[in-house]
Amino acid sequence: MHSNKLMPSSKGLEQLLRRDRAIAITALVLVVALSWAYILGGAGVSMPAGAVSGAGSTQMSDMMMSRGVWSGEYAVLVFVMWCVMMLAMMLPSAAPMILLYAALNRKHADGTLRTVAAFVLAYAVAWGGFSGLATGAQWALEKTALLSPMMEASSTYLGGALLIAAGIWQLTPLKHACLRHCRSPIQFFAQSWRGGIGGAFLMWLEHGAYCLGCCWVLMALLCYGGVMNRFCGLGLAVDVLTE
Repeated sequence: MHSNKLMPSSKGLEQLLRRDRAIAITALVLVVALSWAYILGGAGVSMPAGAVSGAGSTQMSDMMMSRGVWSGEYAVLVFVMWCVMMLAMMLPSAAPMILLYAALNRKHADGTLRTVAAFVLAYAVAWGGFSGLATGAQWALEKTALLSPMMEASSTYLGGALLIAAGIWQLTPLKHACLRHCRSPIQFFAQSWRGGIGGAFLMWLEHGAYCLGCCWVLMALLCYGGVMNRFCGLGLAVDVLTE
């Protein structure tokens, strides 16, 4: 009698796990949509009336209009801005990998939605590390007047160096080695599969490293076109997705 009462809930859980693809797609779409809404809305800051920084630039705060004025609050704001931008730009290209993992994960005894969540969380952690480095680089570039308060390259030498570096990196063997891992998720899982929540986290950290290897120089181009330039961000996101 007691086991019969438990059957409906068990079946309900099984049906929920069978819908993991729909759940994963919905969650990914929601996260990407919210991230782009945050960016297009100005990343939580606003600029004084009349201050403009080219086509597609969003509004900035008074604090951003003063070069070199960095506080703890401002640094956190910039870090969060970079993190959200990376999620908005990189999650669409990672969606096939995540959906494939969700399908494979269901076939394992330890497969749960929590392992899928751990898989995605590790990807966010990897790009969060990049966001921390980008925040530090932005601070240094603003201090040396190489980056304007509106977060655009104010030096033609810096802009040229970023473009040349991005072009060269696209041709390097390391770039293509990382790209092969990103383009071959089945092979990656066959070679690097780890079970459980911890295993999923470590596996995605490894894949996140390959993803960083593919795209970190391209993301640096945001400092050329404008960190908050929506057209620059969209263009880079499309380029990464195409690759």
